[in-house]
Amino acid sequence: MTSSNNQKESGDSWRLVISTPATGAWNMAVDETLMESCVLHGESPTLRLFAWNPPCLSLGYAQNYQEVDLTELDKRGWSLVRRPTGGRAILHTDEITYSVTGHLDYPLFRGSILDSYRRIATALIRALANLGVPATMNEIPRTRVDHGDLEAVCFEVASNYEITYHGKKLIGSAQARRSGGFLQHGSLPLTGCLERITEVIKYPTPEDRDEAKGRLLNHAITLEQTDGRTRTWAQAANEFTGGFRDSLNIDFIPSEINPREMERAKKLVAEKYGDDVWNNRI
Repeated sequence: MTSSNNQKESGDSWRLVISTPATGAWNMAVDETLMESCVLHGESPTLRLFAWNPPCLSLGYAQNYQEVDLTELDKRGWSLVRRPTGGRAILHTDEITYSVTGHLDYPLFRGSILDSYRRIATALIRALANLGVPATMNEIPRTRVDHGDLEAVCFEVASNYEITYHGKKLIGSAQARRSGGFLQHGSLPLTGCLERITEVIKYPTPEDRDEAKGRLLNHAITLEQTDGRTRTWAQAANEFTGGFRDSLNIDFIPSEINPREMERAKKLVAEKYGDDVWNNRI
């Protein structure tokens, strides 16, 4: 594929950051920080793999905060954060989350949003193949109307170049491009009950909630549900790394976020992702 050839010609290595489970505010702050580092400080593109503690409901950049049932969210001890990327609500628990950050001048990230989605999707497909799951890219004809904006929950609808298994959404992703930087992150539910998210979303009636649960179960699936096998987070992380390495011909350098990035992420938590002004702004 073209992006693999470009990657090979560039001779670049990527950072690989394996993060310990963290809050939603910290995870989003780190993702934005890594994107900034590539633009402001010339850092290499980065693949980060992470998890969430406590479980967190993340809202898309432009999603209405009023869709969340805060009483039910608090009752379960789940947190809330607004992502810097678009899309709808995701409950982050029992999953592996990836993020890819870089400079928009980097060959893999050039072109349209769909171009970069497609290139990264090939790596996600390879990762799932390594995990024993023959997944596919969801390609929506341009003439088809996307009604995804009508649903509050991300996994109810598969968007272009998201990853599906027998027609059911398996990996949901979202992207942001700001000030010359690139960020795409997404989640793979490893196990658990996907319909739990509907308990913290407001619906006009209990019947509407039941219908939303039905739609979710009809259109989404966990990794475990594909074949009945349970994989650990560490197993998934290993195969994600291999999928990106082999599909995109990347050399990874295991890394940690550096002291400058640590301080910037702390500032973003305090001033943005941990602040109600940001999270409740719509």
